[in-house]
Amino acid sequence: MLLEINQDFPQPHRISRVVQSLKSGNVIAYPTDTTYGIGCSIFCKKSIEAIYQMKQRDRRKPFSLICSSLSEISRYARVSNSAFKIIKRHLPGPYTFVFEATREVPDLLLTRQKTVGIRIPDNRICIELVTALGNPIITTSANISGEEPEGDPQNISDTFGNQLDFVVDGGILTTDVSSVVSLIGTIPEILRIGLGDVSWCSN
Repeated sequence: MLLEINQDFPQPHRISRVVQSLKSGNVIAYPTDTTYGIGCSIFCKKSIEAIYQMKQRDRRKPFSLICSSLSEISRYARVSNSAFKIIKRHLPGPYTFVFEATREVPDLLLTRQKTVGIRIPDNRICIELVTALGNPIITTSANISGEEPEGDPQNISDTFGNQLDFVVDGGILTTDVSSVVSLIGTIPEILRIGLGDVSWCSN
């Protein structure tokens, strides 16, 4: 179901409808500060498995997660003092930062190295959904794996149909992806160049 939400002033009752859907274990599409994402609660294993199937995604490629705040990141990631200064400067923003995961992260979201990617998008709809839910949601671009990301909510609805409980319409977005930077070592490592500026980062 397409559900339009105002990107500047998200309607509380519509946010509540989507959050209740997430709490019920459903999968949604939602806007970020790059392109549209597909997600569910990080604690709903059945829905995470469903997203792997609908995207036809390699099971060896874990999903990242979206947090609502810097303090929430510290619950799911081991963040050094230097890494905290970096994320404080760049989040919210179009970045995925990779950290060593804590035990709070479900196994399905871990790499073999026990790391996890985390985002805080600069998108009010997205952040209000995660805040109201009370825990992170997973994030992956709203497309079949190997195809171009999708920035049109109507096209996402047409592609995935009733596999998604809601397609949250926050307007037409770009088809860009986030920049991915590992903050595990002492020196930030660029893993993917996307929308976020990485000129501050040296490999």
